[in-house]
Amino acid sequence: MLTSVAPAKLKLTWTDSGEELDGEAFQGLWSDAFYLHLSNQSTRLIEFSDGVLEVLPMPTNRHQSMLALLYELFVALVRPLGGKVLFSALRMRIRPGKFREPDLLLLLDKHDARKQEAYWLGADLVLEVVSPDDPERDTVVKRGDYAEGGIPEYWIVNPLDESITVLTLDGSAYREHGRFLRGTTATSLLLPELRVAVDAVFDAE
Repeated sequence: MLTSVAPAKLKLTWTDSGEELDGEAFQGLWSDAFYLHLSNQSTRLIEFSDGVLEVLPMPTNRHQSMLALLYELFVALVRPLGGKVLFSALRMRIRPGKFREPDLLLLLDKHDARKQEAYWLGADLVLEVVSPDDPERDTVVKRGDYAEGGIPEYWIVNPLDESITVLTLDGSAYREHGRFLRGTTATSLLLPELRVAVDAVFDAE
């Protein structure tokens, strides 16, 4: 049985004998059912794309501080409107064979049928704080994934250049609503009343 997952290497370990097998050899072959079972048993953030398990780095203090501030801002606006806002780790299925765990995700209607118990089947908005280990994962790969999933709005919060990029779905791809830097206020097409001071996000402690 699988007993451990490391960021750089997946490892199968038999508990009775201690025998180990390189789990990387099975990348591309894992199933949805295996991913769901594994992520139910692990405290690590794990995403899944077409048979490949992706073990994400643990969030840092700065990452979580920015996310906490953003969560509070979104909740203050969305909850009174009857919506639902959650933060990672919660799985969201893009489609069969592809699951992501956005840093923040929301539905405008808390009774939306996409809000399932084990994982959501979509969202109206998702947000990712860019991880320094692989910025392209959040800025390029997930941009394509969330467009594929039909997510109307995607926020990319990038501490590497201290920018917030807000993307809105236009057909099957995103277009840029705005790229907001320090000294400016990020806005949303989905939530016209939302105002996020960029300085406050990147100064969060």
